[in-house]
Amino acid sequence: MTEIEQIKQLRDRTGAGLMDCKKALAANDHDLEKAITWLREKGIAKAAKKAATRIAAEGVASILVDGDKAAVIEINCETDFVANSDPFRALVKEVNEIVLATEPKSLEEAKQAKNAEGKSIEEIFVDAGVKLGEKLDFRRFEIVHKNLEDNFGPYLHMKGKIAVLTTIKGGNPEVANRISLVVCSNNPSYANEADIPAEVIAKETEVQREASLQDPSFAKKPANIQDKIIEGRVKKSLFESVLADMGLIGEEDKSVAQLLKENNASLVSFLRFAVGEGIEKRQDDFAAEVAAQASGK
Repeated sequence: MTEIEQIKQLRDRTGAGLMDCKKALAANDHDLEKAITWLREKGIAKAAKKAATRIAAEGVASILVDGDKAAVIEINCETDFVANSDPFRALVKEVNEIVLATEPKSLEEAKQAKNAEGKSIEEIFVDAGVKLGEKLDFRRFEIVHKNLEDNFGPYLHMKGKIAVLTTIKGGNPEVANRISLVVCSNNPSYANEADIPAEVIAKETEVQREASLQDPSFAKKPANIQDKIIEGRVKKSLFESVLADMGLIGEEDKSVAQLLKENNASLVSFLRFAVGEGIEKRQDDFAAEVAAQASGK
């Protein structure tokens, strides 16, 4: 095999640049497999060196359903451009398939889970990082099982910016999917009012009482009236985040609870992954970035 053919094959297998491929081959006596390992190791070193300053807050949330089980995952990258690329989408699909097949119990266990060729998710990420040139992060996953009488309602919003999986007992997949639309849009905290912990209600009651006492007119009201006002404010604050009480998309006058009742169904669970939620995105100073690159930092 000529050097040009080796470089082409190395680029095809790793996605690395032309000069990086030439360096890898030269450093490893033109041994293709060793060159691949060398590039992977360099990719690890490069990622580790820049980990403190690079933030992976873009990416894709994905759902894969197989019979009575489903896997919901979130994989992050640095840019929306990479998130929408075919190689990244292929990575997400492969990881989702591995997770669903192996059903790991933790993220660390998931990273060691292997595909049919014996390559772990961790190794797959290293290869993908070299090829895509970005920091990648397998952030989280969830395995959901259902019973025979249950129905899944998987929903992906904006090509995976938000992934929702609702499980209901009875009804049908269409009902579950309609509820998933509500979950996606409103991001509820609780399924039913009864699910709100007593300590949360107590804390919110205290917050509303302190806030209400700042109003002189409130302080003049009888204690029983004050209690009713505070109770109303607590309900408005907390119960608006209850899924069962939320209106359906396109049919806002009908609640999720009414939809379930009409279809002899009940809510089992709901899960919502929004890409990058909780990750503080980096806001770069362009002038500082140019200066840093010019100084070789």
